[in-house]
Amino acid sequence: MVYAGAMSGSGNLMDFLDEPFPDVGTYEDFHTIDWLREKSRDTDRHRKITSKSKESIWEFIKSLLDAWSGWVVMLLIGLLAGTLAGVIDLAVDWMTDLKEGVCLSAFWYSHEQCCWTSNETTFEDRDKCPLWQKWSELLVNQSEGASAYILNYLMYILWALLFAFLAVSLVRVFAPYACGSGIPEIKTILSGFIIRGYLGKWTLLIKTVTLVLVVSSGLSLGKEGPLVHVACCCGNFFSSLFSKYSKNEGKRREVLSAAAAAGVSVAFGAPIGGVLFSLEEVSYYFPLKTLWRSFFAALVAAFTLRSINPFGNSRLVLFYVEYHTPWYMAELFPFILLGVFGGLWGTLFIRCNIAWCRRRKTTRLGKYPVLEVIVVTAITAIIAYPNPYTRQSTSELISELFNDCGALESSQLCDYINDPNMTRPVDDIPDRPAGVGVYTAMWQLALALIFKIVVTIFTFGMKIPSGLFIPSMAVGAMAGRMVGIGVEQLAYHHHDWIIFRNWCRPGADCVTPGLYAMVGAAACLGGVTRMTVSLVVIMFELTGGLEYIVPLMAAAVTSKWVADAFGKEGIYEAHIHLNGYPFLDVKDEFTHRTLATDVMRPRRGEPPLSVLTQDSMTVEDVETLIKETDYNGFPVVVSRDSERLIGFAQRRELILAIKNARQRQEGIVSNSIMYFTEEPPELPANSPHPLKLRRILNLSPFTVTDHTPMETVVDIFRKLGLRQCLVTRSGRLLGIITKKDVLRHMAQMANQDPESIMFN
Repeated sequence: MVYAGAMSGSGNLMDFLDEPFPDVGTYEDFHTIDWLREKSRDTDRHRKITSKSKESIWEFIKSLLDAWSGWVVMLLIGLLAGTLAGVIDLAVDWMTDLKEGVCLSAFWYSHEQCCWTSNETTFEDRDKCPLWQKWSELLVNQSEGASAYILNYLMYILWALLFAFLAVSLVRVFAPYACGSGIPEIKTILSGFIIRGYLGKWTLLIKTVTLVLVVSSGLSLGKEGPLVHVACCCGNFFSSLFSKYSKNEGKRREVLSAAAAAGVSVAFGAPIGGVLFSLEEVSYYFPLKTLWRSFFAALVAAFTLRSINPFGNSRLVLFYVEYHTPWYMAELFPFILLGVFGGLWGTLFIRCNIAWCRRRKTTRLGKYPVLEVIVVTAITAIIAYPNPYTRQSTSELISELFNDCGALESSQLCDYINDPNMTRPVDDIPDRPAGVGVYTAMWQLALALIFKIVVTIFTFGMKIPSGLFIPSMAVGAMAGRMVGIGVEQLAYHHHDWIIFRNWCRPGADCVTPGLYAMVGAAACLGGVTRMTVSLVVIMFELTGGLEYIVPLMAAAVTSKWVADAFGKEGIYEAHIHLNGYPFLDVKDEFTHRTLATDVMRPRRGEPPLSVLTQDSMTVEDVETLIKETDYNGFPVVVSRDSERLIGFAQRRELILAIKNARQRQEGIVSNSIMYFTEEPPELPANSPHPLKLRRILNLSPFTVTDHTPMETVVDIFRKLGLRQCLVTRSGRLLGIITKKDVLRHMAQMANQDPESIMFN
């Protein structure tokens, strides 16, 4: 008499997995999700909801709520991301001014807000008002002279050090993941990697607070990249409130893609640019449905920020410009030169920054993050204060460089020699010879440019939130403004030259230096990040300069070509490789002629593949195998002799299944037989209860033959987001290829260290 017959009579042998148990289908930290399984689970869930919706009104309402939950999540992300961005902008504005002085009527007012409320402010001296006092006026009652300058200098350095120290301490103690830009990690997470806590509530809180502190400290960094991380934290928080997203890692990543779009939308006031940025730069899987939802999230976020109106100009951004002169074909040459400069700067920055970050990782320097931040902040503050272009916040600097010189501008960059007989409308001032102020500004900008180039290399990558968009734009804007002034003066003094004769007559407003600053900013940002389409859209949304799309496109494409000539990686991809994240970049090409058999494990001389048999292993055998290996899963075969493939079982689910079976199913002991078939195996009558685990078995694991070209295998891993792929010949299992094996092989083929892929 066999056990199977007796049990079928009693009817109490069950597949205890008919009811889901906690944690099944979840993943461990630093592991990759199975996109195909997540997609399949979501399809099953949707099918179940659709069939149930026909049963009753209540089930129909539940199905409608499920369908609308995606839009509700987008609405919540947009509202929170927009609110946080507005609060950050207002706080940065106040704390940046706090380094120079304080408002007597209300200390929480920034310089500009303080002087708005004053009745004693004149237009000529609009930056000076009795209610706003510099530290020297407040402490020693002196506004001029050496002692006042030194005191203001010291207060500037002390405030900068205090802000930076608070930021790095908060990051170290409460949320280590709040440091850096966050975009390399978000790209990796969106590709299917799990980094627990990276998008958690503590990270959101600490990143928001420390972002205000580091930007206010005057360090050469921006808030735009970290705002994408902040928005993704919002997305992660709200998706955890809905089981549709919290229980499916694939669906959660659709929400995070849309959240990234909302982040860029509020960072630059560019909703369409945000959607394109998410599509071009950060997202791995971007279905059409996600495009619409990203658009909605970006719209809500931009609307929320506009309601807060942090800049007080009814605009979403600080850099809004209005130029009154069209550009001319002859100007394409300097625009392309700025593109070349952007590409060269991008290459230089990436190489130097990665070399410095690698040094930080491999030497004792990395053990003292607080000291490093303090030293860099001190050097930055000491060098920045004497130069007005490095003392002011980088956003204000870019705004000043983008500005066209109107009749009411008081900037040094607009100190031209005016013709006393000029009787033209205010917005159409002709080209004029440069005055003393312009030449002084040129020298100061040249020094500021060198300073920014050097200091940004050492700042990006420290253990504080640090964005790269604004410093890159500042470098390009300074170079562009200087080129623009050069071209303007050349056109003024040599208007009879053949290149100027057709379009630049004496007394005409021919060249707009601010436009050159805008083109230079786009070129440098493109050189560092290798963005093209989204960059141009962000730039024209950012500035409102719609008719200048062609110069922006020319500069962006040129900078990408030049930078790509020295290396295909942008700064984010370079940091992904530096950190060893398992990221298969869609842009990388694999052209080597290797086969699956060259990459699969086990190799020749290695122990055979660890497998499970369908109905002959005991619970103890499986537990021993799990204990002795660290593999993420095991192929299931008919028997060790035939090696015919049945399916694939995940390690985590095996552990959970055995643990739950011991708790919930009577008679499960160490020598119980585990089986993955529909019917239990024939066993002696006195055998303990067998354990049926068919429900956790993936019956359709992805397989390739041993002669499949690796080019195809890499493409499959990229496009289907696989964790592993089994290698067979005529249905017989030969080996396994994991994502890590693919990345190691690609590194080896590119003459890089294959062990640089650190994570599972």
